[in-house]
Amino acid sequence: QVQLVESGGGLVQAGGSLRLSCAASGYTFSTYAMAWFRQAPGKVREFVAAIGASGINRWYEDSVTGRFIISRDNAKKSAYLQMNSLKPEDTAVYYCAAGRIISKYERAYDYWGQGTQVTASS
Repeated sequence: QVQLVESGGGLVQAGGSLRLSCAASGYTFSTYAMAWFRQAPGKVREFVAAIGASGINRWYEDSVTGRFIISRDNAKKSAYLQMNSLKPEDTAVYYCAAGRIISKYERAYDYWGQGTQVTASS
């Protein structure tokens, strides 16, 4: 069965960095786009970043552009989100997702992980 397992979340001071990982199994990883979404308490889940199957196309939500970097390693069947200069407003549960096309919309993604908590304290 398909599994997406996130790791790397935690508590960090504002201005610090974290690197999230998403390990995939159960499908042909190299043919799927990958994305990261996040959900803060009391808010709807929102798009953070996405990367195409080949790794060439990368999209970012405006508030993370220049601070976050999405990447993937098809040989390791993993996707990553390097988060730098973290702000308290980045605090959320972060989810990785896999879909056949790159998109900013949740409905485009077929598979989801269980999420990992990221907390940036002020």
